[in-house]
Amino acid sequence: MPDATGLELIAQELREAEGVGDGAVLDTLFFRERATLSIDPAAIGPVLEHLRGIGYAFLSSVHGVDHYPQEPRLGVVYELLDMHRVDRLTVKLRVPTDAPEVPSVTPAWPTADHQEREVYDMFGVLFRGHPDLRRILMPEDYEGHPQRRDFPVGGEPVIFTHNEGVPNARPAA
Repeated sequence: MPDATGLELIAQELREAEGVGDGAVLDTLFFRERATLSIDPAAIGPVLEHLRGIGYAFLSSVHGVDHYPQEPRLGVVYELLDMHRVDRLTVKLRVPTDAPEVPSVTPAWPTADHQEREVYDMFGVLFRGHPDLRRILMPEDYEGHPQRRDFPVGGEPVIFTHNEGVPNARPAA
């Protein structure tokens, strides 16, 4: 695991790397033995490619986060692993709900395919350039994104044999 100094060195290297850009790294955080880079969403492709070049070649997960009520509200978190040094690195980005768009990393990281689809399905983040961005867990005609914090909680009543045929039946508590 890179320590706080190592994380700052990685961030500085990214700022100076060709094709990444000075504004790509927004912040660094080293907390509870975890190294995290916060980046500009537009720079996700070049940042991950540069990190692959320095050893973080395994993208172990991509997942979504809702920071409601803060804006930018929606987050995407990429967990990287350097399997030779057994180092983990988290890369985070945030996008607003009115423009929840991030470049897809699926062409360079095929393991991100279904994970980006899940983030799209559950949080509504659009991954520009994804080869097959469609719902993966919810039905295609489902409206809304159920992992957002403002999604209405509730649902449909479950019909058991004891309340079959009873309109608007609710299961006994």
